[in-house]
Amino acid sequence: MNVEAYLEKIKKHIPEIDVQFAFEQTSKGAILIDIREKDEVKQGSPEAALQIPKGLLEMQIMNETSNSEQHIFLLCASGRRSLVAASNLKAMGYENVFSVKGGFKEWKNQVLPVTVPKMLDEDKAERYKRHLLIPELGEKGQLKLLESKALIVGAGGIGSPVALYLAAAGVGTIGIIDNDVVDRTNLQRQILHTEATVNTPKVESAKKTLRQLNSDITINTYNERLTKDNVEEIMSGYDIVLDGTDNFNTRYLINDACVKLKIPNVHGSVFRFEGQVAVFWPAYAAEETPCYRCLYPTPPPAEFAPSCAEAGVLGVLPGVVGVLCATEAIKILAEFGKPMLKKLLVYNALDSEFFTYDIEKRPDCTYCNCDDVSHYPDYQNIDSLCAV
Repeated sequence: MNVEAYLEKIKKHIPEIDVQFAFEQTSKGAILIDIREKDEVKQGSPEAALQIPKGLLEMQIMNETSNSEQHIFLLCASGRRSLVAASNLKAMGYENVFSVKGGFKEWKNQVLPVTVPKMLDEDKAERYKRHLLIPELGEKGQLKLLESKALIVGAGGIGSPVALYLAAAGVGTIGIIDNDVVDRTNLQRQILHTEATVNTPKVESAKKTLRQLNSDITINTYNERLTKDNVEEIMSGYDIVLDGTDNFNTRYLINDACVKLKIPNVHGSVFRFEGQVAVFWPAYAAEETPCYRCLYPTPPPAEFAPSCAEAGVLGVLPGVVGVLCATEAIKILAEFGKPMLKKLLVYNALDSEFFTYDIEKRPDCTYCNCDDVSHYPDYQNIDSLCAV
């Protein structure tokens, strides 16, 4: 059987639709997928189309829809490859798959909306190749990371692995706030810093290290205290905040600002051999989720909450917690997977055990249920910001 005969056979069970109909149906919920190769797509693609090369279509279609009744329109250059691809999706169980007759050539002839999609250049495609191979992440997710902005509060034990892995992942803008200087006691766990940077500001030490890891990203540094007077100015414009502090009052300030600004707050904390990780995001659209105050309504008395300088901490523990925090941030920024919402993850290093506890939004929460979050409560001892 020659190619033409094979295509004619496919047409008996794969409907062909014209470009105008495909254009109209995308505004009604249908999915239009441009299956041409990257070199073809970079010159332009239908405005509403997803870009998935034909060779990856079967692997990635489930990330776009698992609904077997979803209307899917496939478009190639002329309408031939799309017939074969549609037949493959039909075999996978998708019932309403169509091939766009005439392909992109006819789309342009009909002067329908075209856009030039953002794509990774060769250098970035090589650098992030292992991300691009993951169907759930791919080029689409990597582009989102490169356009994202993450603020890390505290360049210490938790902030160090967070910063390193966000920089390595290609988060385009990373902000770091810390008003401390590097001390020799930090080197046991704060892996952003070295002996050569002892007695220098932590944000400068962190920036130097991250620049050596990824020179393409933007690094904003704030060598100052986080207070209720500057918190909004600093946080505004960031897509996510990662709390790596060891100060309860600062944690409440971060929570309250994130609630007000509707920013996800990835929280990590450690105590001797135990670490905790959670994501607080009351503005999450899919469901009601708690804030930090829903879990801990008020700070504990100082004598029940010693800092790491007083109680000590296993040096590797902030690394475990920081990596988990970075993982949650990357999932949120690249929009794949499910964030660790409504959960508190606890790691016990002594017994090598992980525990997960459910957290519910408190109806009586004094902050995330408040209609007026235009002000911040008084925070005691806010001048000190210890970063684990």
